[in-house]
Amino acid sequence: MFEIPYPANEPVYSYAAGSEERALLKKALAKAKSKEVEYPMWIGGKKVKTDDLRPMHPPHETGHLLGHYHYGDASHVQKAIDAAAKAKPAWEAMPWQERAAIFLKAADLLAGPKYRYKLLAATMLAQSKNAYQAEIDAACEFIDFLRFNVYFMQEVYAIQPDSNPGIWNRMEYRPLEGFVFAVTPFNFTAIAGNLPACPAMLGNTVVWKPSNTQVYSAGVLMELFREAGLPDGVINLIYTDGPVAGDVVFNHKDFAGIHFTGSTGTFQYMWKVIGENIHKYKSYPRIVGETGGKDFVVAHSSADPAVTAVALARGAFEYQGQKCSAASRAYIPKNIWPKVEKQLLKMVGEFKMGPVDDFSNFINAVIDEKSFDNITSYIKKAKKDSKAKIIAGGNYSKKEGYFVEPTIIVTTDPKYRTLCEEIFGPVLTIYVYDPKKFEQVLKLVDETSIYALTGSIISQDRAAIVMATERLKNAAGNFYINDKPTGAVVNQQPFGGARASGTNDKAGSILNLLRWVSPRTIKETFDPPTHYAYPFHQES
Repeated sequence: MFEIPYPANEPVYSYAAGSEERALLKKALAKAKSKEVEYPMWIGGKKVKTDDLRPMHPPHETGHLLGHYHYGDASHVQKAIDAAAKAKPAWEAMPWQERAAIFLKAADLLAGPKYRYKLLAATMLAQSKNAYQAEIDAACEFIDFLRFNVYFMQEVYAIQPDSNPGIWNRMEYRPLEGFVFAVTPFNFTAIAGNLPACPAMLGNTVVWKPSNTQVYSAGVLMELFREAGLPDGVINLIYTDGPVAGDVVFNHKDFAGIHFTGSTGTFQYMWKVIGENIHKYKSYPRIVGETGGKDFVVAHSSADPAVTAVALARGAFEYQGQKCSAASRAYIPKNIWPKVEKQLLKMVGEFKMGPVDDFSNFINAVIDEKSFDNITSYIKKAKKDSKAKIIAGGNYSKKEGYFVEPTIIVTTDPKYRTLCEEIFGPVLTIYVYDPKKFEQVLKLVDETSIYALTGSIISQDRAAIVMATERLKNAAGNFYINDKPTGAVVNQQPFGGARASGTNDKAGSILNLLRWVSPRTIKETFDPPTHYAYPFHQES
């Protein structure tokens, strides 16, 4: 028996002026910008290059070239599946504590200066995150995922059945039979690392396809895994078109599960294809996904205006609103709205926007041109709509990077499209309501959106908090009281939502790990019977 030390959440560095971490991060940023990198795919422990080189540019500085990555095709997907199959027997047979040691080592390497600042710099430059947003994501959250998931793995294996005299019952937690497909998003480096690592530590082998706009930090993550001692073929990193990868993966008999974070539309399409192909698979695949959100803040008439304003400013605009959990709709009562509006506009007016290496910037760029065009289409329509009024922001430019000002829309229509549709950018829509209609507003919040990821209630009235918590119990998988609806911490607020927001398998908890094992019950009888008859058959 082995015991994993109980983990603690990784401390968050402040990057305050004059601090050592600030100097080290500045140095890492300068180093990353000074040279061009070239990222191959990793299949079966080997670097795989192609003739199709794709450029990587910072979203906030599109004229700068960070480097290139080697783009693959269907043949590389098949090779990755083959490599995963080849690596599976030895990896599955490795004692669990030895697998655990690899990921604990990866956590310690990332917590140290060698990888922490390199991964932060990659995340900041390629995904346009400021220093603090990168720190809580690429460093702290991923370190927490690694350490706590190893601890949860131990807890899974310790769940054992009861035994009666003469019988020993035990439970074996096998990895899934086949390979796991990990599809990861641009917005969180921690998610990009966790989605392949979590199934892998339980003995699964993985084909990992990151977002094209997150390849830079994915390459650093792979370097981290390799140095930590991850065997060849356990995690295979490919850069391909999504439908191309899906066509190979979802038609393969050994497809055992998907670990996904991305859009609702993509996830629903994948689910449909998996369902249509269900007869092809050796086992029923595990389908685990976290998708979209239309996350809310509801303020009660008793709410503190300052608390409400900060929850909106941070919740809606940190990382340019590109968090699945970002506050994108708010319901504010008329009695506190004037004070909330004044304080919110003051804060937003103080935001500086620009590149990530200027640490005074609160706002950076959105991820790419496609996202920029989508976000600005909503702003353009709002400018022309009589039901909407833009009270902050509304400007944008892609001259030097994909910059969109934090934009606040106030609408008189409780079903206005920007209150219903996911925008995934720095756009917050506010509906001002009659304080006497709090209960009706709760019903409105619950029914307006197809999503159910995060939400919050701001109130100093405990009865109102109780009512909101109950009425909105299905409207958010993560519910916050007197706080913004973002910033979930591993093992503190396990993350995930239902409805169109995903399968609610709670990353950052033991629940997620249970999805990547297939239990086998073993009963051993020490003194087995030697005759078929039971005592009741005897007449005397």
